[in-house]
Amino acid sequence: MDFVSIRIITGDVARLVDFYERATGVRADWSTGDFAELRTAGATLAIGSTRTVALFAPGSARPADNNTVIIEFLVADVDGVHRNLADSVADFVTEPTTMPWGNRSLLLRDPDGNLVNFFTPVTPAAVEKSRRMPAADQVASGAVENRHRAAMA
Repeated sequence: MDFVSIRIITGDVARLVDFYERATGVRADWSTGDFAELRTAGATLAIGSTRTVALFAPGSARPADNNTVIIEFLVADVDGVHRNLADSVADFVTEPTTMPWGNRSLLLRDPDGNLVNFFTPVTPAAVEKSRRMPAADQVASGAVENRHRAAMA
């Protein structure tokens, strides 16, 4: 079995797609005006309108009603993501912070209120652990290069 995607149900697909395209740098593939996907090497973030819920089971999902899931993205430069989103995010839950497990994390809420964590491994143990994630070699090596450049500045 492979975990391939997570889907967010929203009342405004275009607004949420715009946010995630800006946050990730990944362009969405639109199937219809009610459904788009942002595909990365490791997984896909699907964004569907409330109209798609009835195709599964009416009332089975409600937009902007998540209080338990955190959507996470491994990035090469979490501080750069923070700078990129500073003028468009209304709710930064936690500014970039180095966590006890070795990741530098930025926790925010997307336009629908979903928690999103962007993180960069910064300790040797965290970098090594991230190398076991799909497509993490490219991201982790970018993070190492970014940290090296910052240390040299």
